[in-house]
Amino acid sequence: MERKLFTALQGENAAELNDTLSAQGFRRSQNVLYRPSCADCASCLSARIDVKRFQPTKSQKRALKRNEHLNRRATSPWATEDQYDLFRRYLDSRHADGGMADMDVFEFAAMIEETPIRSRVIEYTDPADGELVGVCLTDVLGDGVSMVYSFYTPDRQKASLGNFIILDHIEIARAAGLPYVYLGYWVPGSQKMGYKAKFSGLEVYFNGQWRRMRDPENFRPEQHPLSTDPIAEQVANIALPDLARQRR
Repeated sequence: MERKLFTALQGENAAELNDTLSAQGFRRSQNVLYRPSCADCASCLSARIDVKRFQPTKSQKRALKRNEHLNRRATSPWATEDQYDLFRRYLDSRHADGGMADMDVFEFAAMIEETPIRSRVIEYTDPADGELVGVCLTDVLGDGVSMVYSFYTPDRQKASLGNFIILDHIEIARAAGLPYVYLGYWVPGSQKMGYKAKFSGLEVYFNGQWRRMRDPENFRPEQHPLSTDPIAEQVANIALPDLARQRR
């Protein structure tokens, strides 16, 4: 049974609230901020990369080389048919049994466009034929960029596009003088999320603070600090199916 602690993201102070709670392990989904608060499990850990401490591995350097020809374009958060077509191909190939598999075009548009803060859609296209090969919905925070959701063509498996998009966001943050790239949640032992632990400079949020990830293979999370909070238990028991579908 999954539980979440969540709050609405609205009003004049939405950006400030988003910055504050993102630094405490929360994630944004449209106009809601949420964080897991399960009673007996703390496996979902918010993860971010410290840009100054990041050093690319040999395989990450190869991913940068393979994709250096791609054009990057940052646009306002507005959904397009090309984005949705790519999104559907990505889900059908990589996450056909996932919670987002049945998202229609209207739900996709809501995911992209319903944002009360400064968000951008980062598109990656191949200049050879103009093909859209990757997309990332990205929030701009006071201390970094947050990768809300990314997807890419399944037709170029050897190109390591998923890793490249993260690497490019590290460059975006560095160029903007921002110290962190927020990756979403990392689950120790999860094969689908194992790629996040391969980035040096990784930090995870637990026990009320960000800590350096030194040994991902042997990391054992402790009980979530909100699990024993009676108020958090009452709030987190409220079901939020839409958020569960959009969880990273």
